[in-house]
Amino acid sequence: MNLGPWEILIIAVVIVLLFGARKMPQMARSLGQSMRILKAETKGMRKDEDGDAPAQPQADTAAAQAAAAQPQIAPANPVQPPKTAEQLQAEIDELKRQQQKNAS
Repeated sequence: MNLGPWEILIIAVVIVLLFGARKMPQMARSLGQSMRILKAETKGMRKDEDGDAPAQPQADTAAAQAAAAQPQIAPANPVQPPKTAEQLQAEIDELKRQQQKNAS
């Protein structure tokens, strides 16, 4: 299958529309880290086949380096399931009790 420049451009536009321009750098960074880890794993497997030292420490090192390189980003608004009317009323009652307790 031979893709021309117009087909590649259309695919790129569709990807940007699906995932959004903001997430593209994060996805590219994640893909690069995954490729580095995969490369380290395959090197380790080749060494295992040759009878060298086990590759597990190398894989751990590659994974640790990848984890250290990527900053930990916490979600801005964690998604929580909607509360029922009873749960909301119980929270309101509890807040009223706390307010009355603090006022006295």
